[in-house]
Amino acid sequence: MRDPIVRFLGRMLAAFAPRPRGRHRLGGAIPHLQIPLPPPRFTERLDGQASPLVRPYLLTPDECRLQRERRRALYLATLGIDTGPRHIHGVAVAAR
Repeated sequence: MRDPIVRFLGRMLAAFAPRPRGRHRLGGAIPHLQIPLPPPRFTERLDGQASPLVRPYLLTPDECRLQRERRRALYLATLGIDTGPRHIHGVAVAAR
């Protein structure tokens, strides 16, 4: 059953598909299609003086100190030591 189908498909392809001439060649050279470039989105130049040269992800020394204290408190909490905040909602908390 497969042989007649394969032969039929081979004949159909031979009849309707162009045959390449020579070894691994097509009938002619393929013309290069020039794809038009899209227009540029930004036509004006950016002003470097208008943007600040500050990296927003950098922390100030006070922010680094607070972050270090929070991390130390979290680490000590994993060990079962409660350092707790000294002020809660602006009210000083007495140590026990």
